[in-house]
Amino acid sequence: MNRLQEAGQERVATGGLSMAVWVLLATSFFGGPLWGADWLQFRGPLGSGVSEEGLGPVLRPGGHAIAWSSELPGRGLSSPVIVGDRVFVTCSSGPRQDRLHVMCFGSKDGVKRWDRQFLATGRTMCHAKSSVAAPTPASDGERIYAFFSSNDVFCLDLDGNLVWLRGLTRDYPNASNSLGMSSSLAVVEGVVVAQVENDSESFAVGLDCRTGINRWKMDRPKRANWTSPVVIPATVGKHLVGLQSSAGLTAVEPGTGKEVWSYSEGAATIPSSAVSGRVVYVPSNGLTALEIGESGGAPKQLWRSAQLRPSTPSPIVVGDRVFTMNDAGVLSCGETATGSRVWQLRLKGPFSASPVALGKLMYTVNEAGLVQVVDLAGPEGEVVGELDLKQPILSTPSISSGSVFVRGDRTLWKISNS
Repeated sequence: MNRLQEAGQERVATGGLSMAVWVLLATSFFGGPLWGADWLQFRGPLGSGVSEEGLGPVLRPGGHAIAWSSELPGRGLSSPVIVGDRVFVTCSSGPRQDRLHVMCFGSKDGVKRWDRQFLATGRTMCHAKSSVAAPTPASDGERIYAFFSSNDVFCLDLDGNLVWLRGLTRDYPNASNSLGMSSSLAVVEGVVVAQVENDSESFAVGLDCRTGINRWKMDRPKRANWTSPVVIPATVGKHLVGLQSSAGLTAVEPGTGKEVWSYSEGAATIPSSAVSGRVVYVPSNGLTALEIGESGGAPKQLWRSAQLRPSTPSPIVVGDRVFTMNDAGVLSCGETATGSRVWQLRLKGPFSASPVALGKLMYTVNEAGLVQVVDLAGPEGEVVGELDLKQPILSTPSISSGSVFVRGDRTLWKISNS
């Protein structure tokens, strides 16, 4: 037990799998009971950013799209996590952002159920545009795992009771960077995977979901990195975690941290990879598509496209199309089979948040708080709705039961058709 524990205590990225098989796989991945509408981590199931349950709000002028809004006590770039009828968000408050909040709201009414607060044990310095509450928490359906730029990790049950905590900076004192950390968590097979990558003491770690004790720890390239781990369903019964860095993409066993294969041709350090079926779309040399072998061995490169290079937002795959956003706010659509660009659409940017999709509707939120809905059903993308939330937003939206959840600097919103 570590010192702080002693002191305190669909076709959603499934490659065409049926919904029944997807539910079986998802339950196996995350190791706990799941609801069909749950959004358990950054960009949802497998980090895909895609949901097909329900009909998404179009946000036409004059419509009543905001189901509710709730005030937040501090800033955050983390996305909401939805488990059953509860929405969880993290915030940081105070002059030095050293008060860390893990909050729970009712998904139907937006009423605050609880707000657990902790003092940061690590460094809280970060870029003015960022926040100590930049990493998105994750859940296995039974517990919430919250990670902050101070390298504090908290595990709470769904009622807000503390199960365990780790102050990773206390164990690894040189793990930080001056701009702040923002890699989000992934939970798979009873392990919480965190990338704590920086210019000094750079590592990735797998923490036991029940105790917070290291199951494994591995050294990583010594360079600041803000990408998040992704779950790679190489085969039924064998799951991998993809760790992206400037060196490339490394696939490891979630239970042991053992390296299975490595793609070593470099990758971006801000947008994360996207997974769809047995293909991983890596922001590398533009965008590179890697197909994983059925045995889970080393992947082969399908294609590489300089035209589909993403900027800050991560790529997203909807059906047989892959989408990326560049620095000018231009949305590019490419074929998943070949990487050929099909069309481009200029949106009102700039963007830090990654897009998400509900069926054939894509939701993008720019830094000024303008939600733009892009219809992907036609031969080219078309903006069919807008909603100005009039607040800075750098957080990626989340989806549950046909509704879109967005958090800004001061507010959490539920956007819905009803």
